[in-house]
Amino acid sequence: QVQLVESGGALAQAGDSLRLSCAASGRTFTINTMGWFRQAPGKAREFVAAISWSGSSTYYADSVKGRFTISRDNAKNTVYLQMNSLKPEDTAVYYCATRNVGLAFDPRAYVYWGQGTQVTVSL
Repeated sequence: QVQLVESGGALAQAGDSLRLSCAASGRTFTINTMGWFRQAPGKAREFVAAISWSGSSTYYADSVKGRFTISRDNAKNTVYLQMNSLKPEDTAVYYCATRNVGLAFDPRAYVYWGQGTQVTVSL
């Protein structure tokens, strides 16, 4: 089992920056890919970004490319999501998730999930 705890969600204004963190515990040696997803009210959970175990490979949704940066610190078993130039459409609950093999975009491919952290962006 892997436990994930997200933090850093907040109320922000358009153009602001936020940094989300996700700390993993438990059987962290099984973790390969770490990803961020988000879910807005009434919408399906969508892929935001993912990073390989080494950090050398990253993928982003087109909607956040150039604004968000995913990174990880394996010594701390933590993944980060730096969010710049926030827009109201970024408002959602943000979840981190892990899987024990390579990168994937489909949330169904991820095994462990955190409880989520709320990001709200106003004009």
